[in-house]
Amino acid sequence: MFQENRGMGVQRLFAIADTSVLNVSLTTLLALIFAILLALVHLFGGQMRFLDVIPRSQWLSFAGGASVAYVFVHLLPELNQGQRTIEQTEGFAIAFLESHVYLVALLGLTVFYGLEHLVKVYRQNQHKLSGILSQGIFWLHIGSFSLYNLLIGYLLIHREEPGVESLLFFFIAMVLHFFVNDYGLREHHQDAYHRIGRWVLAGAILCGWAIGQATEISEAALAVLFAFLGGGIILNVIKEELPEERQSRFWAFALGATAYAGLLILG
Repeated sequence: MFQENRGMGVQRLFAIADTSVLNVSLTTLLALIFAILLALVHLFGGQMRFLDVIPRSQWLSFAGGASVAYVFVHLLPELNQGQRTIEQTEGFAIAFLESHVYLVALLGLTVFYGLEHLVKVYRQNQHKLSGILSQGIFWLHIGSFSLYNLLIGYLLIHREEPGVESLLFFFIAMVLHFFVNDYGLREHHQDAYHRIGRWVLAGAILCGWAIGQATEISEAALAVLFAFLGGGIILNVIKEELPEERQSRFWAFALGATAYAGLLILG
């Protein structure tokens, strides 16, 4: 009798282990597929001519609204948990964040605002700048967004909330966000972006996924990365929606935000 119970217990443990391995494999495979799809947005986003219109395409405004909804409804509440994780971590290298993880979100917003301001000044004075300086501005902008994409690729593997459902919500928000980013970068850098920039950004996403496969960081560091990403998303969406010359579609932005917020809440 004892041998039978022990045998059944061992079988049950193996069954649980097999299920866990299957779930991990499915999540990893989906993360790779999603990373490839995100890369394809940069590679082929320019062929979607219906996005390149004034007034601003309703689809871009819808995508921007959904991206912001993800930050406010899903990501920011997770930062509360991330704040507690940081406070409970002894000897964490960036202990100054103990006051508030939202400082990192503010940093993300500020960094990308600074980049946008720099590129705007460059465009206004483009005729006065040397070729070397123009190339430097281009690579600074593309390099920064490459790190941004690298981070997103990494977070496809490691998120504060693991599982297929969390991955799916993250991917939907990011693919919509990538359409907004790709449009803005293509408008800024035009031919240089088409020849070089889009390939660099697509490669960065896949590199981020590969790094995520090979490495794993602490929960506290993960909270910091998500906070920085949240600040970056907010700025990168708002900067595309607010300029007057864009003639943005408020109703589409509001619809995107409402629809995706509702989906997140129901999920």
